Amino acid sequence: MKTLFTSVLLLFAVVFCHAQQGSGVITGKVIEKMTKASLPGATVKLNVGNRYTISNQIGDYEFLKVPEGTYEVEVIYMGYQSQKQSVTVSKGGNTVINFYLEDGAVAMNQVTVMGDRLRGQARALNQQKNKSNITNIISSDQVGRFPDANIGEALRRVPGITMQNDQGEARNIIVRGLAPELNSVMLNGDRIPSAEGDNRRVQMDLIPSDMISSIEVNKTLTSDMDADAIGGSVNLITRASPNGERISATLSTGYNPIRDKMLYTGGFVYGNRFAKNAIGMVLSGSYNNNVYGSDNVEAVWAKDDFGNTFVEETDIRKYDVQRIRRSVAAALDFKLGENHTIYANAMYNWRDDRENRYRMRIDNIAPQYNASNAIIGYRGRIGLQTKGGIDNDRNKMTRLEDQRVQNYSLRGEHLITSGLDMDWAASYSTAREYRPNERYMLFRQSNRTINFTGSPDYPLFTTTNFDANAVGLNTISENTDLTKESEFGAKLNFRLPLSVVDGQKGRLRFGGRLRIKDKDRNNNFTKFEPIDDDLIPNLGQIPNSYFDGKKFQPGSQYVPGLFASRAYLASLNLNNPAVFEATDAAAEYLALNYNAKENILAGYLRWDQDLTEKLSAIVGLRMEHTRINYTGNVIEEEEELAGKRTSKNSYSDWLPSITLKYQANDDLILRGAFTTALARPNYYALTPFVGIIAGDEEISAGNPNLDATYAYNFDLMAEQYFKSVGLISGGFFYKRLKNFIYTYSDRAYTTSKFANDFPDLANPIPAGEQWAFTQSRNGESVNVYGFEVAAQRQLDFLPGKFLKGFGIYANYTYTKSKAKGVTNSDGELREGMTLPGTAPHMLNASLSWENSRFSARISANYTAAYIDELGSDTFGDVFYDKQFFLDANASFKVSKVARFFAEATNLTNQPLRYYQGLSNQSRQIEYYRPRYNLGVKFDF
Repeated sequence: MKTLFTSVLLLFAVVFCHAQQGSGVITGKVIEKMTKASLPGATVKLNVGNRYTISNQIGDYEFLKVPEGTYEVEVIYMGYQSQKQSVTVSKGGNTVINFYLEDGAVAMNQVTVMGDRLRGQARALNQQKNKSNITNIISSDQVGRFPDANIGEALRRVPGITMQNDQGEARNIIVRGLAPELNSVMLNGDRIPSAEGDNRRVQMDLIPSDMISSIEVNKTLTSDMDADAIGGSVNLITRASPNGERISATLSTGYNPIRDKMLYTGGFVYGNRFAKNAIGMVLSGSYNNNVYGSDNVEAVWAKDDFGNTFVEETDIRKYDVQRIRRSVAAALDFKLGENHTIYANAMYNWRDDRENRYRMRIDNIAPQYNASNAIIGYRGRIGLQTKGGIDNDRNKMTRLEDQRVQNYSLRGEHLITSGLDMDWAASYSTAREYRPNERYMLFRQSNRTINFTGSPDYPLFTTTNFDANAVGLNTISENTDLTKESEFGAKLNFRLPLSVVDGQKGRLRFGGRLRIKDKDRNNNFTKFEPIDDDLIPNLGQIPNSYFDGKKFQPGSQYVPGLFASRAYLASLNLNNPAVFEATDAAAEYLALNYNAKENILAGYLRWDQDLTEKLSAIVGLRMEHTRINYTGNVIEEEEELAGKRTSKNSYSDWLPSITLKYQANDDLILRGAFTTALARPNYYALTPFVGIIAGDEEISAGNPNLDATYAYNFDLMAEQYFKSVGLISGGFFYKRLKNFIYTYSDRAYTTSKFANDFPDLANPIPAGEQWAFTQSRNGESVNVYGFEVAAQRQLDFLPGKFLKGFGIYANYTYTKSKAKGVTNSDGELREGMTLPGTAPHMLNASLSWENSRFSARISANYTAAYIDELGSDTFGDVFYDKQFFLDANASFKVSKVARFFAEATNLTNQPLRYYQGLSNQSRQIEYYRPRYNLGVKFDF
């Protein structure tokens, strides 16, 4: 590393000392004339040799080290009329020249008819076309074309991306078949920390879609990017200061049939420039209040010694949910003369997730056999549990999950000389998940005769002669969980012209990166017992709530039943020692608490060289040094804290890359790339803990021997663009991962297996019982490969004004993976394994129609079934089932400043479904029903 930076400094000194004399700089901005919006991704050409540059996210462009003289500058932008201007460059000067482009419709150009939707598509495709790497871009206008409430829903439309849902909303991102931990999420180029306690996943449902200006999905990396993005990196770009005053507001309301409740949304944007355009500012905010719920059925399947398959545990769950999202953002820029600009950004996202869950569980299911060892009946234990919280202004008798993510950044761009520019950035981000005073109340009755009246697709046990007065109190508990993560980041980058091919453009970039991360989880858990047993004698003699099967989405045959009411649970004065005896349940949380510190120091070289007017290459090398310091709890006898254990580790990774781009003609681009990337293990997965939850018969264990995953990536892509603002593309990708990490699961974990794995610990599993065991492990290697095709275009070649208004947006991705090194519960290698998260088929299709006032769209999204969790064998593997979503939206412009819109999502009432082993063995089925929204938007 020392040698690398010494070489960079020597090269910098040589180039700086021999900078051309008598040269200057050309800078400026590319703007849309009608809306005054900045146009990113514009091609700006100089009429000398192969000199060109690309406008950045805010429309700015720059030519370094231009010899004195007079030149012609031309701007080319798909969907807009090209424009030329003359410019004179003086020695040491910065000549500023701005361009105001008109779309094709202004000159009655028949090739392009630019509506609001097409303008957004033009901005996205121009950026995508001129990116040096393989990228997908979504502009805010494109996000608005779909009824997507959060960023996760918008990302679902991108080729190669599938999302995993939580309570009906897209949360976890899978890119090209690679799990969320193998991808990165950034905000304006800064990493977003995770609010979840045991992984690195960023909750994509936390950020409202209307707070983002554009989304970049980088499917290949260059050396100036963070390396921990094997699948890809997602960069969420917030609004930048406008070129003039902008005022926008949105108000809407909607309806959730699942609970017959309303939803409300509001948003605003205000931006302007001040001090003779030297200072820019934009403020934006968003509010969403959504009251809904879900109906859920779950089952765990088992196989006995006689080959019989049966359900050993089943749940019927009713969820009542309220999610409130609040988001505010601010962006400022300060122009300190023509050569220096300072930017400041801030964003604060706050989501309250309130939930009551009513769960009827039948477990400890024991089959009854005849003389032929065939199952003729069952006996089991019935549990009726209420989840809620205390009654105050925050919890409101619910389980409150308070998640907050903040990001603050300051950066600068500086033109040092006519041949050298520099940029720097410093950022601080935090994420927090706080769950205060979360309460559970469980009533149980054991050894009941139960009847299996369902099917493998819809498993169901029923009981007869249920008597609530015979169902006694089992446990009352209260817990408070707190997870915090922070990250400080700093960057320093230099860029200067350096070409070894006469008449061709070349650039050398080099710089450094620092990331300092700190993650902490601090949970507690307390159990309570009434001093007087007559206080809560049984379920039938307390305030309760009954839920029948009417309107229950999996079917009216599912009856959740009788539960302690949420108001009664909230009213219990658990902290009164005269009424309740409190016991610290250390086994529930001590092994979960930890602190992790991770420092990453990186340096890179990146050389961009045009070899001909059509062929260009990027060669790069990145080095990342990682240092980890982890502190966890040492547990003895399940509940006693024996001390703390600290583990330290450090390692370095060298990551070469090469990217090729061939511009066959103005509209056809061929791309190829070889890149390397890595994925660090989850913090909690590295800890030497053993977490035992005896009540749920579950054990999870850390693995301090986990290695980071290292990947070699190969990509090929062809892109054909249309002047009418469209694209047809297709490409292949191949990834080879070494030491990939997977979640090993054994649903038949016995006392002998525990004794073998953890001989120094007290064995919690009673003889004859089978518990569930999970642990992160390294596989040997995995190959992931596939292809993707995409098309988006306005069908302006069709005859007639009406038919020309139609447009299509479609993409399809195929992925396949082969994993080696996965073992079963006997330690034997499993053959033919795939990597969890690899969906073989992903399809998006959308048909739209638009004119100057009205637009409408119907959109479909399909993802095939894929393995989600590896079990101890094929019977225990858990799959995420296929999904098909159908959405529709329309808008009508009633004036120059106002438009009404209507949206409908999940028209297919697509459930979240998992299955175990075989596709007809349902593991979980959760329904949400459609959602409807109606509103108005103002743009002044």
